[in-house]
Amino acid sequence: MRQLIELPWDPSTPSEVAELFSATSWWIAGGHAIELAAGRPLRPHSDIDVALLRRDQLTAQRALTGWEWWAADPPGELRPWRPGEILPVRVQDVWCRPAGSERWRVQVMLDESDGEEWIFRRDPRVRRPVATLTHVTPSGIPHLAPEIQLLHKAAAPRAKDEADFAAVLPLLSAAQRRWLAEAIALTCGTHPWLDRLPEMTFPDFEKDRLA
Repeated sequence: MRQLIELPWDPSTPSEVAELFSATSWWIAGGHAIELAAGRPLRPHSDIDVALLRRDQLTAQRALTGWEWWAADPPGELRPWRPGEILPVRVQDVWCRPAGSERWRVQVMLDESDGEEWIFRRDPRVRRPVATLTHVTPSGIPHLAPEIQLLHKAAAPRAKDEADFAAVLPLLSAAQRRWLAEAIALTCGTHPWLDRLPEMTFPDFEKDRLA
C-alpha cells in the first residue's frame, strides 16, 4: 500500500469548505486565500488549506464528523488524530479525508494565539488582533487577509508565490502594504519584495515587535 502522504488530492472547493465548517471559526488560507482576495481565478490548486486557531482545534473534528483526521507529526509522519486529542505545538497541520476515501480533501492548519492576539508561527514578534485576520467575500467565505498570506509566502517564494504577490499587490491598501513591508523586514531582513512596497515608517521596529 502506498504511504498516506503519497495519496492523491481531490481538494474541496471554498464553497464546500464553507458548508463543512459553517459552525466554526475558520478561514481559507494558502493560494486560495489570494485568489479570493483577488476576486478571480489565478491558477490551478493542488490542495486547499483551512486555518483556525489552535485553541479551537477540536471544532475541526466536530465539523468533519465521519471523516478521517491524520496529524502531520514532524519530521514527516502522518498518524491518526484521536478524537478529543489536543495536538502538541509541533503539529501544525492535519490532513483530512472522508472515511474510506483514497483522496485527501482538506488540510487543516493550526495557528497560534495569545488571548485575542494572533501570533505568526515563524516569528512571535509579529502579532495581529484576531479580529483583523480575515476578510469575507461577498458570498460569505472568510479568507486570510492577503498581506498576512503574502508574509507566509515571503520566506522562500516559489514561482507561484511570485505570481500571487504580483496579482494581489495592486489591490492592497497603503496600510496593508506598510504592514507587509514591516513584517517582511522584521522576519526576513532584506527581501526583493521590499523594493515594490513602501518605505517603512512605523516605529514598531524599534520595539522589535510588530502588532
